[in-house]
Amino acid sequence: MGSIILASGSPRRKTLLQQIDLAFKVQVSSVDESYDSALSGNQVVQLLAERKARDVAQQQQQALVIGADTIVVFDNRILEKPGSPEEARQMLAALSGQTHQVLTGVTLCKVGNKQNIVESRTFVETTDVRFGELRSGDIDRYVASGRPMDKAGSYGIQDDYGAIFVQQIEGDYYNVVGFPLHRFYNEMHRFAPEFLPNNMRNQEFEE
Repeated sequence: MGSIILASGSPRRKTLLQQIDLAFKVQVSSVDESYDSALSGNQVVQLLAERKARDVAQQQQQALVIGADTIVVFDNRILEKPGSPEEARQMLAALSGQTHQVLTGVTLCKVGNKQNIVESRTFVETTDVRFGELRSGDIDRYVASGRPMDKAGSYGIQDDYGAIFVQQIEGDYYNVVGFPLHRFYNEMHRFAPEFLPNNMRNQEFEE
């Protein structure tokens, strides 16, 4: 069994993988994350997850590389990380009382002993998130904390204010945090069980 490499600098993804006792290393991808604006959200997260995983895979041997990308989609528009506090306020005000989607694309790349990608698999997980009606004062306090600035859609469900903004979710909570643990774990059992610890193998899981 080789190493597992997380091709992401996200502290949230790192924490989630540590939560399931998976041994891994972090190597941040440096690829360009631009994309064609004509692409759908589903296509964007697949493209970027694959791009990140393949970039890091080229520097590995006998490894499984995990690439991931998370976006927020509202009204058929992709909401990136805010470029300014004012943009964060505008995003949160737009999401107030509305339902949006959080999409995470994940790519798993098996790398051989010659830095060659032997096999790969990509999947997308989607969660519907509904915000309650947000008070302007709460939005201002949350933006002033600086926490929205490194998050797609200008919020984190795990943050103090992010938690009280969310009225309801349909789907995987951890997908909204940044990594769909349930789907990932089951995909690992199907695609790369040899990279799982012995005590995690040969177990039956339902979707």
